[in-house]
Amino acid sequence: MKATHQNYIIRSWESRDREIAANLIRDVLKEYGLPWQPEEADRDVIAIEDCYLVPGGEFWVIEEDNTIVGTGAYYPIERGDRAVEIRKMYLSPKVRGKGLGKFLLQALETAIQQRGFHEIWIETASVLKEAVQLYEKSGYHPATGVETARCDRVYVKRLIAPE
Repeated sequence: MKATHQNYIIRSWESRDREIAANLIRDVLKEYGLPWQPEEADRDVIAIEDCYLVPGGEFWVIEEDNTIVGTGAYYPIERGDRAVEIRKMYLSPKVRGKGLGKFLLQALETAIQQRGFHEIWIETASVLKEAVQLYEKSGYHPATGVETARCDRVYVKRLIAPE
């Protein structure tokens, strides 16, 4: 994966990104009063190869001036119809409010659809108000079955199969 939006480069994660991506996610969680859980909900950030790449997902980083300022990822899940879960969509405070989150979500959706998946699930926390608003404006519908302890919302979006 490689895409650009304004001054940002979205690219596939590389092993050299592990610590920087994990620190970014930890810092954003802390900003919103949510716990960093490397043994539980955030184990996937430490084990990206096993959690995302091996099962057929992707993990992306967003760079500005060779600095990682965001992340976004997905992997296949068992619930739903040919479903994936989008995870770890986090942006540094300095790049928020510039349309990057919407662009990243649309890029993830496009990649997911091109790979033949039919549903996208997202779990989030109500305190992440900007994320909740983005998902709801982007056609995600509230669902049930939250599986991550620090999350209290789950959304689903059905994709239209390409012709």
